[in-house]
Amino acid sequence: MTQIALVIYPGFTALDVVGPYEVLSRLPGADIRFVWHETGPVTADSGALILAATHTLAETPAPDVILVPGGSASVLVRARDRTLVEWLQNASATASWTASVCAGSVILGAAGLLRDRRATSHWQTVPLLRGFGAIPVADERVVHDGVVTGAGVSAGIDLALWLAGQIGSEKRAKAIQLAIEYDPRPPFDSGSIQKASKSTATAANLLLTKEGANPKQVAAGVGLLWDQAIGRSRRVRRRGRAVPRT
Repeated sequence: MTQIALVIYPGFTALDVVGPYEVLSRLPGADIRFVWHETGPVTADSGALILAATHTLAETPAPDVILVPGGSASVLVRARDRTLVEWLQNASATASWTASVCAGSVILGAAGLLRDRRATSHWQTVPLLRGFGAIPVADERVVHDGVVTGAGVSAGIDLALWLAGQIGSEKRAKAIQLAIEYDPRPPFDSGSIQKASKSTATAANLLLTKEGANPKQVAAGVGLLWDQAIGRSRRVRRRGRAVPRT
């Protein structure tokens, strides 16, 4: 059995979780767990979709695979959730694969799992990764550097197929891809910030800003920036200490 922990939290982005679930659940022996602080209903960032956490974090101390989704601006709140961060630190030490989709990489960064590693995220949050000591990558869908990070939302399917190839086999991953008929041919060619026009980028930023306009989330974002600044200051001071002569 391969135990796969899909983290869900209030305000998670549905496709970040559901896309990978559709792929990873098709692996032989997959034991899928939707995990959170407590079991029961957890509402997505749309407010209209609810998934159930099947297991608690405490009940899942050593999964084989960990996947953390993004969640509009709620990800900033979760990045300062000490219980979640400590669980990630402990569980990732024994997991075969630790992964994130979209802004879920911000949570991995807050757990100290991206330091000196190449990592990606949603195009809007890629710049935040540098504050966690990561090496931001803005033009790749899936980045593997010790941990596996995916770009925004739909990239979770790409990431999950890559993982399926590693956990199972390339043959199995290809069969899963065909089973879910994942053969994207979007009607518009504006699915990345590198391709989108300035007007499209402006509209997308406005849309995302409206989704994240929540006082609690704004406060969490400010707190996270302070955490990063204090962490950098402490690291600089440690490096600057003279080595005692013997």
